Amino acid sequence: MSFTVHATIRAQQRALPPIAIELLREFGEEAYDGRGGIRRYFSKRSRRRLERAWGSVPVRLFSKYLNAYIVESSHDGHILTAAHRTKRAKN
Repeated sequence: MSFTVHATIRAQQRALPPIAIELLREFGEEAYDGRGGIRRYFSKRSRRRLERAWGSVPVRLFSKYLNAYIVESSHDGHILTAAHRTKRAKN
């Protein structure tokens, strides 16, 4: 998992731990943004997959990170930015 300098700074500023980003890459839904990036976020379906894999108690403790998202490059897989969602993800 490789970060750009911007993504490293943003993840630190927004208090997103590396485990949250790793879980987004593994369980998150993906949507292409039309500009060479892939958004990954937790949807209801991906939250259920996470609960089946990890159990309900860890997911409940992890709930403050379930509104996070990352943007990856579709060319080389670098993480471009990380943030918390404030609006519903458009599909």
